[in-house]
Amino acid sequence: MKYKRILLKISGEALAGDKGYGVDINILNSLSNEIGEISNAGVEVAIVVGAGNIHRGVAGALEGMDRATSDYMGMIATVLNALAIQDALERRSIYTRVLSAIEMKEVAEPYIRRRAVRHLEKGRVVIFAAGTGNPYFTTDTTAALRANEIHADVILKATKVDGIYDKDPKKYDDAVKFEELDYISVLNKGITVMDSTAITLCMDNKMDIIVFDMFEKGNIKKVVEGTKLGTLVTLKS
Repeated sequence: MKYKRILLKISGEALAGDKGYGVDINILNSLSNEIGEISNAGVEVAIVVGAGNIHRGVAGALEGMDRATSDYMGMIATVLNALAIQDALERRSIYTRVLSAIEMKEVAEPYIRRRAVRHLEKGRVVIFAAGTGNPYFTTDTTAALRANEIHADVILKATKVDGIYDKDPKKYDDAVKFEELDYISVLNKGITVMDSTAITLCMDNKMDIIVFDMFEKGNIKKVVEGTKLGTLVTLKS
């Protein structure tokens, strides 16, 4: 395997699949099979999951809800998705730990960086829930923060498309895919694959990001093995 320790960022919308809400059990099972495969191969896996399939903080704020309240609701919703992923992995005999930035001791451990690293070293899949524990930060920023805290080798951004394009490939047939981008280009072009705070944090700490299609079977293992898939966001060569 090319990467020893990875952080996998999964959106809530991806878990919902075509349903648009909740969790699609088929997607959850497929995802857990692939995560289990690389975990059994010795890769240390950390996961950050969003909550767009349940509640989006920004969307709630746009509808008149207090932004901080809406964000806290979104953070709590990520715990639901984290527990769903944990259950799917545990049913496959993959040991896991859910670490929450908001204390919920009955269902998750509190987030402590050293504890997270120790779990990874013991071969457990660590699922980070409740974002950073603070409003106004997205789960993309959480992924960038946690990846740097645990010294991950790379962030794998699992999406519904096979990389970054200059425009929406589902709407435009002439959309052009980028094989590689540097952080500054992502910021200057206004590419919304991750928010600017997350991109800047990765740029400052030289944390590579690979954006790839999670719905193509076997892609997670291929990326971890070093196969060139999707789009690599890295320092300018």
